[in-house]
Amino acid sequence: MTPERLKRVLLSLPDLSLRVDWLTSEIARLTCTEAASLLGAVVDEAEAQKPDAREALLTVAIFCADSSNAECVDALRASALEARLFGLGRLLRRAPPSSQRAPAVDEQRVPDYGAGRELTLGERKSLARRPDRRAFDKLLQDPHPLVIRQLLENPKMVEADAIRLATMRPARVDTIRELVRGRRWIGRPRVRLSIVLNPGSPPEVAMPLLCLCNREELSDVLRSTETSLILRATAQELLARRPPVPEATSHTLH
Repeated sequence: MTPERLKRVLLSLPDLSLRVDWLTSEIARLTCTEAASLLGAVVDEAEAQKPDAREALLTVAIFCADSSNAECVDALRASALEARLFGLGRLLRRAPPSSQRAPAVDEQRVPDYGAGRELTLGERKSLARRPDRRAFDKLLQDPHPLVIRQLLENPKMVEADAIRLATMRPARVDTIRELVRGRRWIGRPRVRLSIVLNPGSPPEVAMPLLCLCNREELSDVLRSTETSLILRATAQELLARRPPVPEATSHTLH
């Protein structure tokens, strides 16, 4: 597998979910050293603003941000450090856990759905599958990740709903992980930036997503006083590596 073939195949697949699934299967066939070298090459090209690599980087970052791949990501991080793959190392950089304690699912109150009693998990999942928005305000507040997983697949859900989930304070870690795992909304830049800017987001999710940010988004991270020092320092590194925006040429009429 070469970086060129990796990019070519990824960009030939029609949606993000298929791309992540294909990348997951390919990485499983490689040694950790081979996978790190391959992904590192794509990250380096993306940092150099090559368009096909920038598009492929979205798949790489989502793969790395998915907690299902945590063991593989840990091994890739070690390989990147050993092989001095600095771009991949930035994407997988460790950061301390958020100082904001995320309440456990069983510590969070189930919303009042107006039934006169607390609905069971099965009933709430069934509500989340219904193709209407009547219970959306309650469902978006539901603490259980299985309810959120169903809701993320609901055809009536819109981007503003995903952003609302990503910006909750305190952050709901399981909800943010479901946003990544579900893949439907994590391809949207505003959703990703909302996760990055949420101080309670898991660092292992926020860091790969940070590497997808454009110059304006990186500047937003630098202006934030809520995000971690390591996240802002990494944003500064990435911003320094982005080519400057060319100044508009002015034309004077004579």
